[in-house]
Amino acid sequence: MNVRSLGYVRIESTDPQKWLEYGTEVLGLMVAPDMPEDGNVYLKMDARPYRFAVYPGEVDRLALCGWELYDEADFESARQDLEDAGVSYETGSEQECSNRRVRELIRLQDPAGNTLELYHGADLDYAKFVSPLGIAEFETGFNGDMGFGHAVLPAPNLPEVHAFYRDVLGFDDTDYMHFKFSEDPADPGQGLNFMHVDNPRHHSLALYQAEMPSGCVHLMLEVKSVDEVGYCLDRVLEKEIPVTSTLGRHTNDRMLSFYMATPTGFAMEFGCEGLQMDWDNYTPTKSTLPSIWGHKFQM
Repeated sequence: MNVRSLGYVRIESTDPQKWLEYGTEVLGLMVAPDMPEDGNVYLKMDARPYRFAVYPGEVDRLALCGWELYDEADFESARQDLEDAGVSYETGSEQECSNRRVRELIRLQDPAGNTLELYHGADLDYAKFVSPLGIAEFETGFNGDMGFGHAVLPAPNLPEVHAFYRDVLGFDDTDYMHFKFSEDPADPGQGLNFMHVDNPRHHSLALYQAEMPSGCVHLMLEVKSVDEVGYCLDRVLEKEIPVTSTLGRHTNDRMLSFYMATPTGFAMEFGCEGLQMDWDNYTPTKSTLPSIWGHKFQM
């Protein structure tokens, strides 16, 4: 199975208008011009029609992540891989595929209950990205082939979930961390697996050994300059949005970033200068320190 990138997310919200304001006035995303006026909020950041779809619901949560496959042959091979592994899935309807702007999709759950979609044949609408805040571009690769960023998902049963993404979906390991939050030698701590797909991002997915009612630990968006990170931090402070982690630079992917609250309860990492890797000459690592400097978390 050849997963290429994190293509889109769907977010359930009790008040999608909050995401419209947050996405445009804080993150600098654009209202997607080629999507229907159907009561959902669609936010665009590159040549893809949209990356964030926020729809009305009874709870606030990350509903699912959409993962892009290479082509139709790989999509059919993915179906067979899932069937061989005994993993159930459902095929997306014609209407769902039209809404996602993809040719075909299937939907399934990982062993932690996180919902994901595998798809191929994504549209490119080539509509010019015009940020309402003047951001020139986000780091998503050529025609968005690196995906919009990364997702960190809850995985209380971490070994099982990690094995599913590695052995069934074909993700590869990048790094591993293990955290303890007390001095108690009996504290088992919590693990964090970083995983990459077939693009240069250091990681497109991380799995955190914890429960999260919002269905997500954080999402990440990457811009091209440190100034854009600073401008965003200024906007966050001006609007009194909680900063969940101060500015800092991570050890494993060298991302210079800060974290803020979103209207859905999970965090958003906003950063720049993340590493782009040569996977043919890489050995997975185990990091004992999450950041070189900064990143003082305030949960």
